[in-house]
Amino acid sequence: MVKVVKSVAAAAAFTCLLLALSACTQDSGSKSATDTTEQDKTLRIAAAANLSDVLPSIVDSYQADNSVSGQDALDIEVTYASSGKLYAQIRAGAPHDIFLSANQEFPAKLADESIANKASESVRPFTYTRGQLAFYSVREPLSSITPTSLSEVFSIANFTSNGKIAIANPDLAPYGAAAKAYLQSQKMYDTLSAKKRLIQAENIGQAFQYAHTGNVDYGFVAQSQLVAIQAKPEQFVTLPPAAYPPILQDGIIINNTTAAAAFMNYLRSEVGQQHFSQAGYLSIN
Repeated sequence: MVKVVKSVAAAAAFTCLLLALSACTQDSGSKSATDTTEQDKTLRIAAAANLSDVLPSIVDSYQADNSVSGQDALDIEVTYASSGKLYAQIRAGAPHDIFLSANQEFPAKLADESIANKASESVRPFTYTRGQLAFYSVREPLSSITPTSLSEVFSIANFTSNGKIAIANPDLAPYGAAAKAYLQSQKMYDTLSAKKRLIQAENIGQAFQYAHTGNVDYGFVAQSQLVAIQAKPEQFVTLPPAAYPPILQDGIIINNTTAAAAFMNYLRSEVGQQHFSQAGYLSIN
């Protein structure tokens, strides 16, 4: 009898255990579904290489402002590369929430492809800043050179047969495309290419490194990079904006979350634009 009672009790206990496990499983599933609808605590940004000197300060400022306002902490992860490479990564499914390109072409392509795939048509590219192009050297002084006399640098008297110029890949990097357009307008691009004077870098960050380390004589770089290192006036010439196609930098939200929209708005706010202006970019207003 006792044995039977024990068996019944065990069966009852086992049944209760199953019910408890089932309830836990349902709770777990419910929690998982809730978690997926909650705002992700990590914002993943794919950013053009030229932003590596200004975006960290913007991120810090944004996080500090959120902290003051009492909002939950948001981790922000930034991946820097050429705009073309980031575009390819996003096309391949890279889990980025925002894409900040160094041009307008790649975000526009993503928007068109998104619409073609019946995604949200409300997500469109936005212009967040305008870049400036500069000519830079740590090996040769440029104090007597002006934008209108820059061609003198490449004359036989001032440019040795071994002289090299770094330029970002024009097919992938908008700053490289702008530099190429400038050289073409000065009727120098074909000559320099034929003489193998142009050293093609993967992106504007690499072009800057080539020039900054003295591995090449000169480099077409972003003005923001020179501001970041506080380059001496004799080391660079800022090219007039009218001398090359505008480097309008567009972004687009890939994962339409509250965090992504909030950060996008911050970039275009007065505070965000002040960061860009102080870093050597042109106003988008």
